[in-house]
Amino acid sequence: MMMGDDVENGNLGPYLDRPRTFPNMCSKPYTPLWVLSKDEGPPEMAQISEAIRDGAEGFFKTQYGTISKMALLLALVILSIYLFRNTTPQQESSGLGRATSACITVAAFLLGALCSGVAGYVGMWVSVRANVRVSNAARRSAREALQIAVRAGGFSALVVVGMAVIVPLLLVGYGFGASFVALFAQLGGGIYTKAADVGADLVGKVEQGIPEDDPRNPAVIADLVGDNVGDCAARGADLFESIAAEIISAMILGGTMAQHPSGFILFPLVVHSFDLVVSSIGILSIRGTRDSNVKVPLEDPMTILQKGYSVTIILAVLTFFGSTRWLLYTEQAPSAWLTLCGLVGIITAYVFVWITKYYTDYKHEPVRTLALSSSTGHGTNIIAGVSLGLESTALPVLVISVSIISAFWLGHTSGLVDETGSPTGGLFGTAVATMGMLSTAAYILTMDMFGPIADNAGGIVELSQQPDSVREITDVLDAVGNTTKATTKGFAIGSAALASFLLFSAYMDEVSSFAREPFKQVDIAIPEVFIGGLLGSMLIFLFSSWACAAVGRTAQEVVKEVRRQFIERPGIMDYKEKPDYGRCVAIVASASLREMIKPGALAIVSPIVVGFLFRVLGHYTGHPLLGAKVVAALLMFATVSGILMALFLNTAGGAWDNAKKFIETGALGGKGSESHKAAVTGDTVGDPFKDTAGPSLHVLIKMLATITLVMAPVFL
Repeated sequence: MMMGDDVENGNLGPYLDRPRTFPNMCSKPYTPLWVLSKDEGPPEMAQISEAIRDGAEGFFKTQYGTISKMALLLALVILSIYLFRNTTPQQESSGLGRATSACITVAAFLLGALCSGVAGYVGMWVSVRANVRVSNAARRSAREALQIAVRAGGFSALVVVGMAVIVPLLLVGYGFGASFVALFAQLGGGIYTKAADVGADLVGKVEQGIPEDDPRNPAVIADLVGDNVGDCAARGADLFESIAAEIISAMILGGTMAQHPSGFILFPLVVHSFDLVVSSIGILSIRGTRDSNVKVPLEDPMTILQKGYSVTIILAVLTFFGSTRWLLYTEQAPSAWLTLCGLVGIITAYVFVWITKYYTDYKHEPVRTLALSSSTGHGTNIIAGVSLGLESTALPVLVISVSIISAFWLGHTSGLVDETGSPTGGLFGTAVATMGMLSTAAYILTMDMFGPIADNAGGIVELSQQPDSVREITDVLDAVGNTTKATTKGFAIGSAALASFLLFSAYMDEVSSFAREPFKQVDIAIPEVFIGGLLGSMLIFLFSSWACAAVGRTAQEVVKEVRRQFIERPGIMDYKEKPDYGRCVAIVASASLREMIKPGALAIVSPIVVGFLFRVLGHYTGHPLLGAKVVAALLMFATVSGILMALFLNTAGGAWDNAKKFIETGALGGKGSESHKAAVTGDTVGDPFKDTAGPSLHVLIKMLATITLVMAPVFL
């Protein structure tokens, strides 16, 4: 591992003398440096923060070094395929040869991978510097702690969205590169954070009965490091990939419009440019108290965040209407219908946020019912959590269905046609709805980044043994953070569902271009095609299984290590001996890097192998497009199964976590009660659901779409 020897050896003392503030950098609250200008607090907080920072940055370097090597290897494979593939009529008309096309695609792939990595680093860099400042602010004012956490998350969110706007390329390789890095970042980071969390909880909270983030727990630093590499770095790469892929697909589709194609191409970029503005206003609408030294009761943080979201939504509607009138208006097809398509997307985003909040916030009935089930034991808690997760898929699917149909038919009636005169308004209407849903992406990502920053702040407060009043503030922020993280995952799945419709159509067009014959529909009544669909659904379940199993295996190593330390160092429980934090960090880091390879390779290799094998079979049976048809079915079924599975995993995991948090507020016996122990078991089961397998799935959905686009020549 590439991290300091002090952290490896569990020695945090050298961090005491490092600078802990960024004085006089900027006093204005609307600049990013405002967060860094805040004080890190007393030495005991600073040393913990430095240990977390060193561990997170060390793991990031090692993880992304591994990902970079795999990306270079895959780039060589793509180069080889494109050097020997047939050219499309479009490439021939533009004068692009095979070598030029191959180099451009590979360069786009590597650039997409690089940008995704940078987005992940930004998320991690901000989080490891903001967490201790939120902890210290909680000693003064609850509202100030909330404000710092939101603005720190907002800074990384704006950078991620801004990168997606600044570096658009109309090349499928770019989206594949971003998806490739995002998948491995999410897998590796998710395995790291949840293995450490599960190991720490099982031994510390369940067996030893000590609080969460207790300094006596040897795995606590690894757990806090995991919040940054799993929730911040991985989510930054993930959201960048989502936005970039959807911008590119909408721009490609816009380029086929016969009337004023330049406006249709630029439209996604303009929407996200306005997103940066309106989301910034929403973030800045969350302010602290005038005198931060005066402690005042904290208004419900979720209410405050929702007020900021309402401001962002209203402004997004206004700017979206202006954008459609400015860029999408033609005499043949008035923009009014497309404006309504955008409104469908914005409403869909708002409804998804509300649904996810309803199923994961302990102020609502589902989570309270789940918490109540804990009073009768561990088994009933698990049954209730699984039931809640399964139920939570219904409303989102209904919303997605209504959204796609509404946007498609509104677009279809707009009168838009492509270069050949064929009506394409329906498909473009879906693209506009997707852009509408993503018109507040920066604010949604802000709420996501808020979660791990608040979680880390609570851990620093507990480790530095601050007063209970400070921990109460960070506990409230942490519980809200669980809801906001679940909300973002639901939002990401919703946008992926809308975008998958576009990406599937793009695949059909790509195959048609290479095959030089129409490829408009896929008949699942053909046995081979039906098998492709079964394989696609199976891929989702197998991928989820391997991701969860990876967390379980790594957590077992952590449990053994933590038990060993408690047995061999009995003075730990009496604060007479210090735990070896670095040993747990090293175990989790090495195991997560090893474990991320298997499910990631499954996702990349499966569609290529399936497409190639059925291409060979089609060649010998007289069905020249059989490979492409089977891959289309794989993509279609995997998308549908993946959306449902991700909704189940994300919501069930978030609900289990907040059911535990609800009991920790004093309900049903409070901390240490039998209900609490059962809730901890549920939370432990939900950890790999919501932070490893679930978030990785919606990256997988879009990566399957982009890899089939890039590898289409292999299937023909």
